[in-house]
Amino acid sequence: MPHTRNNTDKLGFAEVKELIKAHCLSEMGRQMVDKIQVMHNFDQISKFLGQANEFKNILQNDDALPIHHFFDIKTLANKTRIEGVFLSEEEFYQVHASLTTVFAVIAYFNEREGLYPNLEALFEHLPIEKAIIKKIDMVIDQKGKIRPNASRDLQEITSGIARAEQEARKKIDQVFKNAGSNGWTADGSLTIRDGRLCIPLLAENKRKLKGFIHDESASGQTVYMEPEEVFTLNNRIRDLEFDRRREIIKILTALTDELRPYVPLLLSYHSLLTKLDFVRAKALFAIDIEAEMPQLVNEASIKLTNARHPLLLLNFKKEHKTVVPLNVQIDEHTRIVVVSGPNAGGKSVCMKTVGLLQTMVQAGLLISASEASVVGVFKQLFVDIGDDQSLESDLSTYSAHLSKMKEFVEQANGRTLVLIDEFGTGTDPQFGGPIAEAVLESLNHKKVKGMVTTHYSNLKIFASHTEGIENASMLFDNKEMKPLYMLEVGKPGSSYAFEIAQKIGLPQNVLNLAKNKISAGQKKVDTLLVDLEREKKEIYDTRIALEKQQRQVNALLAENETLKSYLEENKKALIRDAKDQAKNIILNANKLVENTISEIKSSNADKEKTRVLRENLNAELQKNTIKPIVAKPLPADEEIKPGDWVKLADSETTGQVIEIIKDNVVIAIGDLRTVAKKKRIIKVAKSTVPKEIRRNYNSQTGDMASFNPEIDVRGMRTEDALSNIERLFDRALMMGFGNLKIIHGKGDGILRKMIRQYLKKYDQVDRMEDEHADRGGDGITYVYFK
Repeated sequence: MPHTRNNTDKLGFAEVKELIKAHCLSEMGRQMVDKIQVMHNFDQISKFLGQANEFKNILQNDDALPIHHFFDIKTLANKTRIEGVFLSEEEFYQVHASLTTVFAVIAYFNEREGLYPNLEALFEHLPIEKAIIKKIDMVIDQKGKIRPNASRDLQEITSGIARAEQEARKKIDQVFKNAGSNGWTADGSLTIRDGRLCIPLLAENKRKLKGFIHDESASGQTVYMEPEEVFTLNNRIRDLEFDRRREIIKILTALTDELRPYVPLLLSYHSLLTKLDFVRAKALFAIDIEAEMPQLVNEASIKLTNARHPLLLLNFKKEHKTVVPLNVQIDEHTRIVVVSGPNAGGKSVCMKTVGLLQTMVQAGLLISASEASVVGVFKQLFVDIGDDQSLESDLSTYSAHLSKMKEFVEQANGRTLVLIDEFGTGTDPQFGGPIAEAVLESLNHKKVKGMVTTHYSNLKIFASHTEGIENASMLFDNKEMKPLYMLEVGKPGSSYAFEIAQKIGLPQNVLNLAKNKISAGQKKVDTLLVDLEREKKEIYDTRIALEKQQRQVNALLAENETLKSYLEENKKALIRDAKDQAKNIILNANKLVENTISEIKSSNADKEKTRVLRENLNAELQKNTIKPIVAKPLPADEEIKPGDWVKLADSETTGQVIEIIKDNVVIAIGDLRTVAKKKRIIKVAKSTVPKEIRRNYNSQTGDMASFNPEIDVRGMRTEDALSNIERLFDRALMMGFGNLKIIHGKGDGILRKMIRQYLKKYDQVDRMEDEHADRGGDGITYVYFK
């Protein structure tokens, strides 16, 4: 794109790149972010978008990618190319750690073969040469230090150093002990001076021992001497250490020579690590701005749904505010959108959002818009935003704008996206307006796509009757006198100049003078625009309210149908249980009567015995009789309240009051809930309700009170999410709830798809719907039961 760097920076693309760089783990990744450019090749853009989207899916829905170390092994590989040069212990450790990461990443994707095709392409045909790691392992340990047994000579030298150090220590301890017993030593213990172990001696005794004095105390009263016997041993240790260093260099040189044939492969591994760091940073930034992957088409068009400016979104997040989403479409039918409306109403932000999101897509970045958005590919991007006056070129603001217009008209074509802010301003509106209209007509004739913002009425009128150009306005609440930051396509917007001036406090007489100076036609047009905008706002608010009421009605209807169905089933069960209970009572009573008669006969009708048997019979019959619940009349001044026990006037069904809504009472009857009018219920004494019913109710209502028909499964693995949803589903059916709310997030839609496919197998499910777009859209699923 011509002037791409300057244009994209005006849109905020430089800030976007800085935010992505902050997520990089390595300098190589940060350098790659600096090189991000706007691309024009459809396949290349699609590949880069796919990589970012797949990595975002890994971060949100899969196990963590085993990325632990990012070192610049390209520099190390180039160093290895040079004959006679060797890598240090630390550098070999970096190569080893980087290769371990590379092989772990490749193994990770091999386990998920076919799941992330765009990321798998990063290491396609890249061999896994574990021989490099094995060679380094033989020489360098896990802490990055050379192994004592890296060679036979090194092992012997190391052992010799250990023996000499032990002998020197033993010798100096003996000398120190003897000197101490003679009273020659100063206070303190053995100490290190110039890398040598020394004895602290009183200065007056320094000639009583043979040795080399390395230092003395500040007061001069103590000297630090290395005894003669130890001096020779320490020199021997130093010689051995020099031998060890030479052997280590010899080993590292040999290892570097073995590594030299693998330099091209090391560079390939470096490239993979750099790309992974780069793509990871893009994915993390996408999560920050709640970005999705739009549908990509190979044509010059753009359709944004619920789009938000990414930088504005991040700033608002810090302030716990939300960004009003943007919906706009630019294609062959609507080539140029002319946006009008009040100052500070969001016109420029709207245009910059379109330009920045288009730039991000063509740079391979996910965008803060719905995945339903459709974004094409433009060959050129022309931007005229801000003041480009130049002292060097002696250009005024308007001259600078005209220079841009000249360039746009000459170079733009059907695959150009043009963004112009405050179109035509900077000179006398009487002349600036017609020039801007002529430029707009020329751009439209060349099939250029774009968006312009303006206050000029002639441009609004021109757009209203010109094919390919569409008016749009930023909505404004003319009652509260504040912008709504919502784009309304299809009609121009008023600048609300007089209304804003009045709110600011401009004197009324000045306002009246100003109103008298504008033409009657212009005044009529502006008044008409204000009225249209007000009516549109009222219609929009009414529609939102109606949609909310309709959802509530639908939910109540669904709940009512569910309750009715469960009530019918419960009614049959109660009748069946009552019949079974009555049958058992009759059978028991018959047996009791027969046994009583038999005993009376066997006792030859003894009066006392007969009386006792009759009393036992009456007691058993009384105990097995089903006692009806006697209703306690409701006093005139006593209101029914939640927790009271009641029964329906036209039945013997008993339940407990859960909630009172105006003249309606919600009653819990066993596992069911029902709604009845107050006049249809009778309050009963708690003591008349059988303990079994009260006990069952207490356990059920406790569960019901704590039950929440909503679940959030974001971040869960699919099997865990389905398991939790199934448990919630069973409890909701048991307790008579009409619907469930499942929050699963958007992502790639994989989790949403799996959940819906799983729930379709249940006959109890009537339908599933997305949440309203303003409250989560397809990131939330409502499940309605039959």
